[in-house]
Amino acid sequence: MEFENVEAVRQRLEEADYICSPEAATVVFLAEATGKPVLVEGPAGVGKTELAKAVAKCLGRELIRLQCYEGLDEAKALYEWEYAKQLLYTQMVKDKLSEIISGAGSLSEAVDRIANQEDAFFSERFIQPRPLLAALTSLKPVVLLIDEVDKSDPEFEAFLLEILSDFQVSIPELGTKKAVHIPFVVLTSNNYRDMSDALKRRCIHLYLDYPDRDLERRIVQLKLPGIGQRLGDQLVDSVRAIRDLDLKKKPCISETLDWARSLVVLQVEELSPAVVEETLSVLVKYRSDSGKVRENIKKVADKAGLTWTASS
Repeated sequence: MEFENVEAVRQRLEEADYICSPEAATVVFLAEATGKPVLVEGPAGVGKTELAKAVAKCLGRELIRLQCYEGLDEAKALYEWEYAKQLLYTQMVKDKLSEIISGAGSLSEAVDRIANQEDAFFSERFIQPRPLLAALTSLKPVVLLIDEVDKSDPEFEAFLLEILSDFQVSIPELGTKKAVHIPFVVLTSNNYRDMSDALKRRCIHLYLDYPDRDLERRIVQLKLPGIGQRLGDQLVDSVRAIRDLDLKKKPCISETLDWARSLVVLQVEELSPAVVEETLSVLVKYRSDSGKVRENIKKVADKAGLTWTASS
């Protein structure tokens, strides 16, 4: 289910409930056509992870996700040996092991005989693939999401370079494992730290910022088709006015949608400054930000065209 052109990407993403800009559609098309990873950067909550999910849905592929964090290492991301299973098998075949070392003239000879059989215990049957190895060895093409890669350590980022360059990885006991199918790779970053030039060179870069008004309005309408035209316009304009304030964490599209759902549940048909203040906790996540919005509620209301009432 490859993408025929950029317009096809846009249409199919929208069918998967993801509305994107022409730039994002172009990047997805080029990444699928060239097999290059996509590094998606931008503020938290603007749709970076959702883009990977939508691409997987469009292409009819499984999504394999690696959530990055400080201290993540190769073993946790690549594979782990099932030592309990190895031990169980050892107990089950201990009679056979006895036969192998029977007649050995010395301890060294017995160890050498056992060592000749080590491939039986360090084989793929005892490996538990983690996300990276699972993506490379999958018999069907997949979408690999390496989420919040900026939270991982530089050493882990360096480890990723072999995978992103050659789509292969070296396992000491098994040798080099090449990708059965090159996965569609999406790396996301919230700019927690700068990514290295080496990583960026291997990727097509996409920066997702807060959407413009028309795009955000379309997203709200797509996700909540029953929302009224006036309420939809007012809440998008209010969010944009709040973003203009000097906040610690500006509300993103995910907060816009949460707020819209809350207003629908509350059966609000038209926004007012009072309703904004009453539901502000859904939109902003820090007490200092909430206070700043309340201090500037008149400015927000005026920018959003909200009607002042006696209760406001």
